[in-house]
Amino acid sequence: MNAVDRWEAVLADTGELTPDAVDGILDAHGERGARAIEAVSERRVKEYRDFTVVVGYDEEYVVEDDSCDCKDAEYNLDDDDPEQLCWHAIAVRVARAIDALDHHDMWYSDVREFL
Repeated sequence: MNAVDRWEAVLADTGELTPDAVDGILDAHGERGARAIEAVSERRVKEYRDFTVVVGYDEEYVVEDDSCDCKDAEYNLDDDDPEQLCWHAIAVRVARAIDALDHHDMWYSDVREFL
């Protein structure tokens, strides 16, 4: 079991961000994990009909199947390593595991037109 599987198992068992889960996320992902936890706690992970979006400080980032449109995912991460995730993808996994997604019954592609 890799580090990501371990913290995901803790979240699946508890359904919340326990100290063990937080430690596992931080051990596996460092600063990216800390930023993900912050985004989840601030309810910045939004689920639309077509995409999941993480609201950053300057932009919104679309995450789909652990793929993200951020620069970190594009330039710094190895797609073949399941433990390498940008903080947006980590936030989506955490929010899903603890039912902390901010659900919007609309298409993000429609919302995006107004931004």
